[in-house]
Amino acid sequence: MQDAQPHISSLIQDPSAFLKALYDVAVQRALPLHNTAAHLPTPPDPAKGRTLVLGAGKAGGAMAQAVEALWPHDAPLSGLVVTRYGHTPPRPAGLPERIEVVEASHPVPDAAGLKAAERILELTKGLTADDLVLCLISGGGSSLLTLPADGISLQLKQDINRQLLASGANIAEMNCLRKHLSRIKGGRLAAACAPARVVTLTISDVPGDDPSIIASGPTVPDASTCADALAILKRYAINVPDSLLQALKSGVWETPKPGSPVFAGHSVHMIATPQQSLEAAAAAAREMGLNAYILSDEIEGESREVAKVHAALARAAAKGLGPFIKPCVILSGGETTVTIKPQPAGTPRGRGGRAGEFCMGLAEALQGQSGVWALAADTDGIDGIEDNAGAQVAPDTLSRAAKKGLKVSEHLQRNDAYGFFEPLGDLVITGPTHTNVNDFRAILVR
Repeated sequence: MQDAQPHISSLIQDPSAFLKALYDVAVQRALPLHNTAAHLPTPPDPAKGRTLVLGAGKAGGAMAQAVEALWPHDAPLSGLVVTRYGHTPPRPAGLPERIEVVEASHPVPDAAGLKAAERILELTKGLTADDLVLCLISGGGSSLLTLPADGISLQLKQDINRQLLASGANIAEMNCLRKHLSRIKGGRLAAACAPARVVTLTISDVPGDDPSIIASGPTVPDASTCADALAILKRYAINVPDSLLQALKSGVWETPKPGSPVFAGHSVHMIATPQQSLEAAAAAAREMGLNAYILSDEIEGESREVAKVHAALARAAAKGLGPFIKPCVILSGGETTVTIKPQPAGTPRGRGGRAGEFCMGLAEALQGQSGVWALAADTDGIDGIEDNAGAQVAPDTLSRAAKKGLKVSEHLQRNDAYGFFEPLGDLVITGPTHTNVNDFRAILVR
């Protein structure tokens, strides 16, 4: 992606292009090649040890290429990283491939992810205290690195994952359960690497940047328990076999905890975060003379409800009220949720994700407020499972929709953001960005 910041000043009179440019700045700030060098460890003595690279996530391919580009050419390097289908970036000319990158399914795991996880565990065999394991972890790794606990089939794991995605559970809750149903998550990959030294480089896609939640924390201690996982199953009415419940009750699937010797000498480096991307976008807006306000990078909750709060703040700013002074940009990040609503038989399946749902809720709450435009998009370039990163909202969104016979309330009812914004030409389509610091939301008030 080319540097977008120099072009922003010429776009302020075009709100749609301006907001897209801010999104590009946020994405660029999180690209692995921009953030990896300062966190790379010293290679081990090649006469004694080797460097093994393992990883998973939607930024995995780009992270692997960054390491290949920055690692000393005379230092041995090998490994395996799994990323989402279509998310491996084009290989730069002349860059030797020392780390194998494979692709698998997200957000529902598949056999390719299972095979990749099995191969990654196999690669840890025979490691010594003189070896270095460099783990590259980013959002999406929970489904890409799937290795169910003994007694759980891939089909059952897929069914549980689908139920979780539709339940409204937040990312911490989903990943707590995933850790306890896995042979590789929740610190178990680190345990498999012992006695080698493990250095984890991670890109955060979770509120609070907790490395134990990112990709379900395969290389870090897990403070959650089997009892916590049971409570989540009950809270969201996730249907599972009795044998799974009994295994959790017995504690047989407990994860390695803080203080465990398997983590001795390990280190974790956060190379890109949602806050850094929001700050980059805010700085770009301020360079143009706009006021820029960051609400938070940790916003959670139902997408449509979060949208109502953002709409109230934008309406106040548009009217010259409240704490935000126009012309301004209101920025936020985090990971909202969408609870899929049951539909009558024969109703077409809704299409969309968190960002699109937010934009529908925002458009409904703004009711055509003049002087307000917005963009919400996932920084990995994919909102849910469709081909769009998100969507945009303008003062005339609802009036244009009405001319096409579209009612935002009906589309909200069936969680169909794609079906609402696609006919309007208001989808944000970027393709995979090769990074992932979660949702980016920007509201322009002028």
